[in-house]
Amino acid sequence: MAVPDVLTGLPFWLLLTVLTLGAMARGQLVYWIGRTATEQTLRRTRPADGWAARAHRWLSAGHADAGIVVIRRWGLIAIPFSYVTIGLQSMIQAAAGVLRITWWKYTLAQVPGALAWGAIYASFGFFAWTLIGEAARGNPAGAIGLALLAVVLIGGLVLVRRRTDERAEAVQDELADAPERT
Repeated sequence: MAVPDVLTGLPFWLLLTVLTLGAMARGQLVYWIGRTATEQTLRRTRPADGWAARAHRWLSAGHADAGIVVIRRWGLIAIPFSYVTIGLQSMIQAAAGVLRITWWKYTLAQVPGALAWGAIYASFGFFAWTLIGEAARGNPAGAIGLALLAVVLIGGLVLVRRRTDERAEAVQDELADAPERT
């Protein structure tokens, strides 16, 4: 992935600002999907189609559970750190919405993380992706190495997903078997 042409001529400070605001917007989107979907679909309805149905399936399958655990353990500090993780970012942001963390607290907590994400990509992030792409195009050994790396990463993600699904099923089974409190 090379730097998009529209970004190549921008001064560093402007590129940093654009990327940080983009990260903030994405974080807000995921937060509000988690918050709205929790309020509207999990508690009141069972949508059959559209974005609400997809959000309902994603949340009811426990995909935000890991983020909920992280936030409950580490508090709001988990939000900015999520921006420098791979695989937890969306879970933590959706979990913040599911947990109904106050909007202004979430927004203030996400600022340093979005700024760090913007700084990483404005400085060397896009450059690293460009180098990886160039290595894959110009060097057969590099292409094979990247393909093997992709297989390992995808395999790892599949295993993590299976374990997450198994844990979510176990939690749901446990909740279904638990006596109701009155």
